[in-house]
Amino acid sequence: MSTQVKKLLATTLLILTLAFAEIATNSQSAIADTATTPATATPAEVFSANCAGCHINGGNIIRRGKNLKQKALKKYDMDSLDNISNLVTNGKGIMPAYKDRLSEQQIIDVSAYVLSQAETDWK
Repeated sequence: MSTQVKKLLATTLLILTLAFAEIATNSQSAIADTATTPATATPAEVFSANCAGCHINGGNIIRRGKNLKQKALKKYDMDSLDNISNLVTNGKGIMPAYKDRLSEQQIIDVSAYVLSQAETDWK
């Protein structure tokens, strides 16, 4: 395969990845901005409505290695309630911030949910 074809394939893959990330982010925004996340929602419901679009069963459909499994959480120093809450609150990279979509308590609860699910390997 020529270098030019390889570059074209790499560029196409990058464009598709970025387009998918944009779609996923906008879909999450649409879900999170609706009444599907009432203050009475359980942490599992908050996760399902706001996080599962990219992190179904603790995975990551956009960046496979940056999942919510115990090993990855430890590797990226996300194995504490404070660190996960900060990430959910402020976002990072292509992960959107949820500070304007979820209450502080919902962020803490969903962060604790992620930690508890990771301990049981999302089973």
